[in-house]
Amino acid sequence: MNWENLPDGYRQSTARLWAYYGLFPHKGFEKILGKAKDDISILMSYVAMDRFLKPRGKLGFVITQSLFKTAGAGQGFRRFRIGENGAPLGVVHVDDMVDLKPFEGASNRTAVMVIEKGRATRYPVPYTVWKRKKGARFSYDSTLEDVKSATRLLDQKAEPVDPADPTSPWLTADKFSLAAVKKVLGKSDYTAHAGAYTGGANGVYWVRILSTRPDGLVVVENITEGAKREVPKVTAMIEPDLLYPLLRGRDVKRWHAEPSAYILVTHKPGMGLKAVPEKEMQRAYPHTWEYLKRFEPILRERAAFKRYFTRKDKTGEVLETGPFYSMFDVGDYTFAPWKVVWREQASQMTAAVAGLHNGKAVIPDHKLMLVDCNSPEEAHYVCAALNSSLSRFVVVAYAIGTQMDPHILENICVAKHNVLNSVHRALAEASQEAHAAAAQGDANRLAEIEDRIDHLAPQLWDLTDRELASLRRGLPRELPRGAPARPDEKQGL
Repeated sequence: MNWENLPDGYRQSTARLWAYYGLFPHKGFEKILGKAKDDISILMSYVAMDRFLKPRGKLGFVITQSLFKTAGAGQGFRRFRIGENGAPLGVVHVDDMVDLKPFEGASNRTAVMVIEKGRATRYPVPYTVWKRKKGARFSYDSTLEDVKSATRLLDQKAEPVDPADPTSPWLTADKFSLAAVKKVLGKSDYTAHAGAYTGGANGVYWVRILSTRPDGLVVVENITEGAKREVPKVTAMIEPDLLYPLLRGRDVKRWHAEPSAYILVTHKPGMGLKAVPEKEMQRAYPHTWEYLKRFEPILRERAAFKRYFTRKDKTGEVLETGPFYSMFDVGDYTFAPWKVVWREQASQMTAAVAGLHNGKAVIPDHKLMLVDCNSPEEAHYVCAALNSSLSRFVVVAYAIGTQMDPHILENICVAKHNVLNSVHRALAEASQEAHAAAAQGDANRLAEIEDRIDHLAPQLWDLTDRELASLRRGLPRELPRGAPARPDEKQGL
């Protein structure tokens, strides 16, 4: 259960404990009182270790595996120390049972950790992954021996993805791959961003174009299906200037991105985080202004609007610092003509290149991450690097499938595109071919291209043949196309 979903009274009464144990890396007491995503099991485990363990005592705890992998929520947990100057906590072993789904009817990510009080955690930590054999079945009534015979145990190691930050997410892999993968780790020359966020008002900003009038105005209908906030469906005439092709999460697959709707973007390039001022909107886009005014009460009630675009003056009066239709996570990068995009929620990397659509920049929504690029060649180079089996292995090794956030490029070192670099050019060309093959549905051709990329990409990180072989042995079965099969599990891989 996330902290933000707890009753206000419970949050208030336990806030001092979260602060005492240093479990909130977030800044400001506001986070402690409701904005954080931290799981309550973090606090429970620390209280138990503090109150019930004697020095050198050990605790076995069933906990969510995401605490070892998440970039934000698990950071305080991974301090592994009681309070600021208290006893250190040493992780003895972790069993990763995410694939087993041991709790019927629950979609949590189950892990079991053993921690010893009074000694520091020494990396790498032994980390066993339980994998269900294909077709194997077991139930609550199964014995331990039944479960063991239906699973494969993968002997892995875990250590922080950032060696300089012991609280960074854990990288987990077999010992052969762990050493090689460190060459791929590092801060990228590129910065990733989240897509445009409406603050929970997709039903206002997302539209379909029904027709174009002779005077240039377009007739639109807002998309209310699946909207979290109830919004009345309307048909209206608006200016086309602020309409852009919308790229949603479901519109993106590896090597393919195709817009399926339009989005009304109330910001313009060069304006930073500020939306078009109200007077300018009324003067330059009167029909768009009328459309937005219909939804003014809904837009003012957005929690994100109140948080980021209002403040209190000295008398306590609430002042607005931006137009009521302001959006979030919008910058000049949003309007870049060439982007690499990938889904935030996916089992692995799903990068694709998005270029201009009908002459206008494509706008990814907040469920997509993006990297703005200066040319199609640069975008395809970055896309190929991220879709390579090596990058995908690193992502799977330290991230969970619901958090393919911008942090990906803080941990995968992708060098700046260089048109004079033959490997960069070859990767860009391969990505362009992969996009063409994906569009045609040619799976065999796509597999050949991906195999070529997997032989080119290691040169970006100067991997030796031996290191590449060890990484490929550690790749999950579903990741590579055309890669050698993993050795038998009896060999310890």
